[in-house]
Amino acid sequence: MNKRHLTGILAIGAAASLALSGCATGNDVAGGGSNGGGEGDLGTITLGYLPSWTDGLSTAYLLEDQLEKIGYTVEMQELTEAGPLYAGLAQGDVDIYPSAWPELTHKSYMDQYKDQIEDLGSYYEGAKLTIAVPDYVDIDSIDDLKANAARFGGKIYGIEPGAGLTKQTQESMIPAYGLDDSFQLVTSSTAAMLTELDSAEAAKRDIVVTSWRPFWANDKYKLKDLEDPKGAMGEAEALHFLGTAGFAKEYPEAAELIKGIKLDDEQYASLEDTVVNKYGEGKYPEAVDEWLKENPDAYDTIVTD
Repeated sequence: MNKRHLTGILAIGAAASLALSGCATGNDVAGGGSNGGGEGDLGTITLGYLPSWTDGLSTAYLLEDQLEKIGYTVEMQELTEAGPLYAGLAQGDVDIYPSAWPELTHKSYMDQYKDQIEDLGSYYEGAKLTIAVPDYVDIDSIDDLKANAARFGGKIYGIEPGAGLTKQTQESMIPAYGLDDSFQLVTSSTAAMLTELDSAEAAKRDIVVTSWRPFWANDKYKLKDLEDPKGAMGEAEALHFLGTAGFAKEYPEAAELIKGIKLDDEQYASLEDTVVNKYGEGKYPEAVDEWLKENPDAYDTIVTD
């Protein structure tokens, strides 16, 4: 094990357990299971995530890898909407949510469950909700949409109905720019939105979508964020790891490791691209292995074999 990277963890004790468990391989099958488990380990942690939200997908498997290497058993729990995930976190059915937007995008969930959820720290600054078009579309501002509704078929393609991005678009952006009568927000899923985007991009057809940063699709489809002079999509926010109430007390080694994870733009982009595009479904642990080899100093508490 790379001892330099474990200084912060060892400082809180359990040195023997960590030293023995630090040689776990991190190569379990995507979607669940553990390579760390066994008698005498540090416990089982259930990690909830939404596979279609790939910022969280990539950090979920990074966290699985790191927690298993210090001796935890990690169970991966897939959900499809943010609401049930927050409810599960509040009720203790899920121990960690690895990519929360609690400051703005998920504020309503935090207001509802704040006494039952523990903030384990932010790991990325500058996350942003956006309204975007491919770079070949010759408009630059949300202000331009109303006069060009016909070009877009009167549709803004969104993601899941329960997403904070959907709420922000429907309740803030659309009324702020007077788009109620000229545009319909089409919601279904992130995958459906990307299918529409892929089809439009191939035909160089005008399309407007809800998006966010960091998100790998921004680069793949050369998306251009429309200027938001009214600030209706909100300010930039940080991404956080959230735990069920009492998490840090029950899993102190995990909480200490999580607190030390910090990613910059380049590191986060490369993690998401490696997990989602270079490897893809079924090979997420292998993707994390490669990313860790290529970014051995990504953050101070990184755990290596």
